[in-house]
Amino acid sequence: MTVKPVHAAGLILAAAALGLIGAWTFQALGYEPCELCLKERYAFYAALPLATAAIFLARNAPPAAARVVLALLALVFAANAALAFYHVGVEWKLWAGPSECSGAFVKPATMEEFRRQLQHAQVARCDEPALKILGLSLTFWNFLLSSALSAVAGLGASAKR
Repeated sequence: MTVKPVHAAGLILAAAALGLIGAWTFQALGYEPCELCLKERYAFYAALPLATAAIFLARNAPPAAARVVLALLALVFAANAALAFYHVGVEWKLWAGPSECSGAFVKPATMEEFRRQLQHAQVARCDEPALKILGLSLTFWNFLLSSALSAVAGLGASAKR
């Protein structure tokens, strides 16, 4: 299957923008993202200028230029899919997550220690999904979307012309 670089980049740009709009909408509705969720947005933020550049290059530069940017996008979304996979495992209690958002509560010994804990407290936990859609957490949907976008970028990067 071949995908023209300009089409791959356009699809990635649209999907990244819609993914961020969706994340911000759920956040505005009161579903607070955890620390890992916020890190998983980085790929979508990076995709906006990169996909825009790939579209521009596909139309105005030698074909290899857009393919290089699409290859970079494929790597970015593959890394994001790996991070989302890790996060899904944390949600399913297959392995421990970062202590700052999924560790056990440590009872403070002093009032000063309690105050310090309050200042660094994370409201949203990484090991408990804030919302499930069709039985899957938003993290799992992110894993699927990031995997698909990595594949689309890879197909665009491997296009012969």
